[in-house]
Amino acid sequence: MNQPKSSRTYISKKAASFTESVIREMSRESVKYGAVNLGQGFPDWPAPESIKQKAQEAIAADHNQYAVTWGVKEFRDAIAAKTKWFLGLDVDPESELTVTCGSTEGMIAAALATIDPGDEVVVFDPYYENYMPDAIISGAEPRFVSLHRTGEGSFVFDRDELRGAFNKKTKAIIICNPNNPTGKVFTREELEFIAGLCQEFDALCFTDEIYEHILYSPADQYGQIPPHICMASLPGMRERTVVVNSLSKTYSVTGWRVGWCIAPPAITSAIRKVHDFLTVGAANPLQHAGAFALGLPQQYYVDLQTEYQRKRDHIIPVLQQAGFKCDYPEGAYYVMTGISDFGFPNDVEFTKHLIREIGVAVVPGSSFYRSNAGDQMVRFCFCKTDETLDAAADRLSKMR
Repeated sequence: MNQPKSSRTYISKKAASFTESVIREMSRESVKYGAVNLGQGFPDWPAPESIKQKAQEAIAADHNQYAVTWGVKEFRDAIAAKTKWFLGLDVDPESELTVTCGSTEGMIAAALATIDPGDEVVVFDPYYENYMPDAIISGAEPRFVSLHRTGEGSFVFDRDELRGAFNKKTKAIIICNPNNPTGKVFTREELEFIAGLCQEFDALCFTDEIYEHILYSPADQYGQIPPHICMASLPGMRERTVVVNSLSKTYSVTGWRVGWCIAPPAITSAIRKVHDFLTVGAANPLQHAGAFALGLPQQYYVDLQTEYQRKRDHIIPVLQQAGFKCDYPEGAYYVMTGISDFGFPNDVEFTKHLIREIGVAVVPGSSFYRSNAGDQMVRFCFCKTDETLDAAADRLSKMR
């Protein structure tokens, strides 16, 4: 029997206002065409053996049921201890920490816990693709401020433009430092300017610190690695900052989905409630392994930075010689490159060509912009083995 057609729209306006992840789509395309994947930002080498062993031991010890919703105490204590030595911040693991299912959940939980419909959230453009949906899902109106590309690849913001984005409706600003996708590291002066606006307009700052250990010395000043500056450490910002972080990038365990939020007690209480009903809790045995990881000696982080700097300094000349316009990123493990010299109408067409004809997968730059500002850019990631980078270099040599 024929059913009458419904006039109801079953898809919410929120879900209809953004797309699926382009980054993850590029990984699927990479597999489909046998391309070298320099698109999605996950290391393609094994996680540290000692960390994997601790996870296996935790499973064998039967840490396999629900943990405390906001995180295993041993793990929260380890986060607090590391935050103290690395950032100089005293964090109460009982009232200022929430363990989440990765930084992805941490960001949306923080947004849902603090933002009301009608609020506005300031987002730097280009942005990691989750940030705009986070704002929309939480009911906010995103206000975009451009990171302007200067020279071959550095990015800066205009202070007047940023100030103009703040108003009485501004509830928060989202920053990612070091930045995905640009590789920018915000200077102390830039962070202080942002902090001043947050205090002037009584706004929060959500800061994504997932690449905190991946900073580089300038190409011509080896050894002069700038210190990581957390927004929460600046005067007047401890009480209005939510620090979002994760095990994923620092410990090469992006598939574990174990992250955390550091926030003042009242905001933490709200985040914990939202987190409880979003996911209940992060994986119990992986939190025990995370406690071990966070206790690794400081030399681990020195070695991590050294290795990533070596990879950065290897891939940038390869890209430049192939015809891409780019410079050395200051942090994270991405590089945004200009593609205008290749003569393609836009980044999507170029990306299809690169995957299908050259055999290298990247992410089209427009997926990080709310406008067409990225339609002559693509993003490479270099968190890959030397074998993977060399294979990509060999294929990219065809571009010449």
